[in-house]
Amino acid sequence: MINIKTKSPEETIEFAEKVGKLLQGGDVVAYKGGLGAGKTTFTRGLALGIGLPDEVFSPTFALVNEYRGKGVTLYHFDMYRIMNAESLETTGFYDYLSDESVVACEWSENIEEYLPVKHITITIKHCGENEREITVEGDERFDAAWN
Repeated sequence: MINIKTKSPEETIEFAEKVGKLLQGGDVVAYKGGLGAGKTTFTRGLALGIGLPDEVFSPTFALVNEYRGKGVTLYHFDMYRIMNAESLETTGFYDYLSDESVVACEWSENIEEYLPVKHITITIKHCGENEREITVEGDERFDAAWN
């Protein structure tokens, strides 16, 4: 488990970029954090780490945004309105899980019981105007990168 504090959106993006460099096809990232915690900002950094542009936008109204790269595609979901297995199924969520993609889910708390057993949980706590406490859990490759 990694636990760090960032003091600006830029620091959050920088940390997320390091995490993104360790991601590989097939990874599922489950975000936990309230409204305005910085989940989309973190995803901008993940995209950079994966080798994608940082032109990442909240998927609130689209439900899922797709960012295609040369090697890996990032699918960025918003699960805020998803409350059960049936509504999750209608999103096509399971069709996006593949060895050629990384799936990042905002509001993963709503689908926690349907996530793959092996997933990465990123919890972002809003600690002040620009301060965030970020915890990364679920895969030892991240622990090794910061030890």
